[in-house]
Amino acid sequence: MCGRFTVSQPKRIHIRFKTSNKLPLFAFKPSWNIAPSQIVPVIIRNSPNRVVLMKWGLIWNRGASSGTINLRSESFKEKPFFGNFLLNKRCLIIADSFYEWGNVNLEGKIEKYPFNFYLPGRKLFGFAGVYSDFLDAEGKDYYTCAIITCPANKLVKKIHRRMPVIIKKGDEDFWLNEENKDFERLFDLLKPYPEKEMRMNIVSKKVNNPANDGKELIKKEMYTFLKFL
Repeated sequence: MCGRFTVSQPKRIHIRFKTSNKLPLFAFKPSWNIAPSQIVPVIIRNSPNRVVLMKWGLIWNRGASSGTINLRSESFKEKPFFGNFLLNKRCLIIADSFYEWGNVNLEGKIEKYPFNFYLPGRKLFGFAGVYSDFLDAEGKDYYTCAIITCPANKLVKKIHRRMPVIIKKGDEDFWLNEENKDFERLFDLLKPYPEKEMRMNIVSKKVNNPANDGKELIKKEMYTFLKFL
């Protein structure tokens, strides 16, 4: 699953993803500890790519009180209702790292710690996502989204059995193109990102509290004896 992630470079989103618009500086500030139900930057295809803000937690209808933050990739084949989202409501949820929690043995004491996963250079990337949009009570567009997860690659599997799907840069245009309705080709993109192209650090437990934010959260914690359980 994916329960926390970071977006520390919002000013670069329009450059990296070649969007037709920019996020206003006041609309979204850098964050190193994004939690469910918060507002996140998302790319959708709308002649051309456009960055919009969505609530993290996919809401199926206006009456729902809470949303789904993660959807298993397998669900798109198991349940036709979800398959419709894969065909018609795809997006890229922007990030530059994500967290997973795992048990570690620190000098004989077992504790659960957060681990930060990122690409070399902490480059921006896009999680595979789906979204819903409808008009709220005031007649304004209301967007919500969920991150798609898949079985973990060898690196993430050391910590957790599943991971968020990261769409490779070369596949982003195909993923976002609303005209693409080839279910099997789209589903084939929902696979683990290559572990050789990812990095991992154990980080501070301060991440556990979503009220904590700042670049110090991704700083690598140093331990003499470290064993993953």
